[in-house]
Amino acid sequence: MTKIDWMSEVEKRKEALIMNAQELLHIKSLLDEENASPDAPLGKGVKEALDFMLKLGEKDGFTAKNVGNLAGHLEFGEGEELLGILCHVDVVPEGDGWLSDPFAAEIREGKIYARGALDDKGPTMAAYYAMKIVKELGLPLQKRVRMIIGTDEESNWRCVNHYFEKEEMPTLGFAPDADFPIINAEKGISDFDFVQGKSDYENHDSLMEVQSFLSGRRYNMVPDYAKATIRISEQQTEKAQEFTHFMNQFGLESQYQLEKDELSLEVKGVSAHGMEPNNGKNAGLFLAEFLSKQNIDAQAALFFHFVSHYFFNDSRGVNLGVAFADDLSGEVTINVGKLSYSKESRGKVGLNLRYPVTNQMEETKEKLQQCVSKEGFTIENFTDSKPHFVDEKEFLIQTLKKVYEEQTGEKAELMAIGGGTYARSLTSGVAFGPLFPGRPDIAHQKDEYIVIEDLLKATAIYAQAIYELAK
Repeated sequence: MTKIDWMSEVEKRKEALIMNAQELLHIKSLLDEENASPDAPLGKGVKEALDFMLKLGEKDGFTAKNVGNLAGHLEFGEGEELLGILCHVDVVPEGDGWLSDPFAAEIREGKIYARGALDDKGPTMAAYYAMKIVKELGLPLQKRVRMIIGTDEESNWRCVNHYFEKEEMPTLGFAPDADFPIINAEKGISDFDFVQGKSDYENHDSLMEVQSFLSGRRYNMVPDYAKATIRISEQQTEKAQEFTHFMNQFGLESQYQLEKDELSLEVKGVSAHGMEPNNGKNAGLFLAEFLSKQNIDAQAALFFHFVSHYFFNDSRGVNLGVAFADDLSGEVTINVGKLSYSKESRGKVGLNLRYPVTNQMEETKEKLQQCVSKEGFTIENFTDSKPHFVDEKEFLIQTLKKVYEEQTGEKAELMAIGGGTYARSLTSGVAFGPLFPGRPDIAHQKDEYIVIEDLLKATAIYAQAIYELAK
């Protein structure tokens, strides 16, 4: 059989691929439970994106199936075994400060700019076209090939959980939702809240009383905005200037407003993915740090001292006593994704903790409990997704290494990440692309984009990978 030039097959379909990617990126597929309905349990936007993919697949001759309006799949080929390609069409909130509309999918200088361009709609379309190429070339396969489409990857994974309750587990597979070359180790991911308990607070003569404080929307994002409202009857201008000076030291944008005896403080930080908090500037932590140094009421003082001591300048769990690292997957990281406080409901810290593959979460949780109970806090809303690891010797990894090296001419190193991809929901699955080495990771950030040349190159890699894994 003649050798297939995968790249030229992609080039033939380039215009259609870009157009379909833009159409998918136009859909504002954000989790919206407030406006949920039985046929759109996670909101209209994510359902629209799922429907778009299923209709596209049907039109191109794939077998399409909607699974409970939470997930779906597109399949072709025959055989006992199943090759799974796990993608998702939901996106994180767009945030502020974009140069163009986050859902316009504008093309500038060879890049498509949109929320989801890199995570994960661009790669989803690349994998879709890869399947389409293999199908249209009529190549002989021994396995069925199935794209599984999720709609809740950025939150609670209800989509794949529901999907695998109803549908079969692929024999092997990959998720085009991270980095090239190949990710065979993913850290464990745990989300939970530290909640401030009730106590009899002796209010000393405090100058300021914290009325409310809010920062962050998602456990897995570094918050780029924080706001506090404070009651203060004297030294108002002095405190407002002190606040501005404090934020200036860290190069952060801030503003304040004074109305009678109420002072409101706002901070703009830098958003980043929660797997590496140090890539961002956590607006909530900076504002909490400022308040912890002020003469504030006792209940608030307890909360903000707690936040300052355990989290400011410490994303590795050192002060909490849970720091840990291994050679397979690196260090524990802790992202303070949500912070809230009010006089009535007290304080709450929402954390996203990522831990190495050899780290035992049970022991870590025990240590956390001991540490925070001393401070009058409890752990609530605890969830845990175990680490994921696939041995290098497996057929899946050996095949993907070969494909990557043939397509790029570069060595396929194995990598570990702090991010969690859908690969971990497969018994034998890895994350594979689309971000090439040396490219900045702008997922979850403003002006997210995918380089068109990379999109096409990834499509060629995926097409060959599907063929080699399923033939």
